[in-house]
Amino acid sequence: MSGGDAGLVIWDVDGTLIPADLRWLTRAIASTYGITESDVVFPDKKVHGYTDESIVVDTAIASGVDISMAEAGIPRFYEAIAAVMHEGRQELAEVQPPYPGAKASIAALHRGGFVQTVLTGNVRSAAEVKLAVSELDEFLDLRIGGFGSDARDRFELPAVVASRYSEIYGRQLDPARTVVIGDAPNDIAGARHGGFRVMVVAHRAGRDELAAHRPDAILDHLDPDEVHAAVGSLTSGA
Repeated sequence: MSGGDAGLVIWDVDGTLIPADLRWLTRAIASTYGITESDVVFPDKKVHGYTDESIVVDTAIASGVDISMAEAGIPRFYEAIAAVMHEGRQELAEVQPPYPGAKASIAALHRGGFVQTVLTGNVRSAAEVKLAVSELDEFLDLRIGGFGSDARDRFELPAVVASRYSEIYGRQLDPARTVVIGDAPNDIAGARHGGFRVMVVAHRAGRDELAAHRPDAILDHLDPDEVHAAVGSLTSGA
């Protein structure tokens, strides 16, 4: 892994590197609370851009589980999601391949000297399986990543990444040379909360919706040359 100091790139996972798919959470929630998968009801608010713990509690309540029982089920959820992801590795490879250009974009940034990691609402066990099965983890330093298992509030995760970066690399993280790459308004808001630059890919939300949240850059897809150029532009003046 490159130890270059060109800057830090922090990738979102679902919706940015790989398509989002709620089947894994559905199965884990059903197993956790002893309900059928067909009885799992996700809340009306969008679930993308939130942490797994937050989604699980809200979904359990929407599915008829008592609030106290919803909270009490979180330790079981960690066991359930780990089992679901392990058992579903082959299915994951077939139904949730990475977006075109994802692997090449990560490789291009690595060649450019950028340290890379993730900031995701996925708990660590789920994120590690998704990235390994998708073969996207070679140049990602997951030691410094921020995961949904680190904090229920996604806005706390930039500080987690900054702390781990300083501990591992022995230098303070420079927010002006740190770029979050996501796909949703919450990715933009989370990056701003951490003082980071942010660019988004219009994989799910339209350009107009994303532009309303004022990211630093918007890409239509993950073209490695465009990704590298955009990240370089955002960090060059720092």
